[in-house]
Amino acid sequence: MQQERENQPVHDSVAPVLIQLLKGVIYQDRQAELWRDLLSFQAVVRDYFSRIGLELFIDESEGYAFLKQSVSDEESQPELPRLIQRRQLSYQLSLLLVLLRKKLIELDATGGQTRLIVSREQMKEMLLIFLPESSNEAKMVEGIDRHINRLIDYGFLRRLKGEENRYEVHRIIKALVDAQWLSDFNGNLKVYHDHAARTS
Repeated sequence: MQQERENQPVHDSVAPVLIQLLKGVIYQDRQAELWRDLLSFQAVVRDYFSRIGLELFIDESEGYAFLKQSVSDEESQPELPRLIQRRQLSYQLSLLLVLLRKKLIELDATGGQTRLIVSREQMKEMLLIFLPESSNEAKMVEGIDRHINRLIDYGFLRRLKGEENRYEVHRIIKALVDAQWLSDFNGNLKVYHDHAARTS
């Protein structure tokens, strides 16, 4: 079986990887064969996407890979049309992402469980702490489902089957809320507190 795989043309293994990356994220635990082919042919994959202004990001320790827009430092190189659009995140959605990342840090610090599971109620309570006292809590609660659905669409949350209002936080959140965020984490939370104070 292994010999048969090695004798196949490279494009037969690479094409499904390219297609999945254009559709979204590749996860090691859920797409084992695609993940294996990605690591085997990552040089080919990187070269293919670099030609259209995209960069391959792989986190082998966490087991995920995705595409991001390349940033060219060469003034002489013509700028390609943007394929991956920037997403403007709302204040509450950005705050929720930071708070979920903080919980993932706390989970990793314990050295026990690797999966972070949170409920809708937990996320609501996390957000309420940072809202001004005079804010309309009912309106915020109505919006929590919209925020959750947005994070599902972006690939940061996954709804658990058979468990109502419980979600797994995908570790790809580390790629967005990265080391630069973490180095000034307390400062970011202070900004959110100040924002809440100004709007109270």
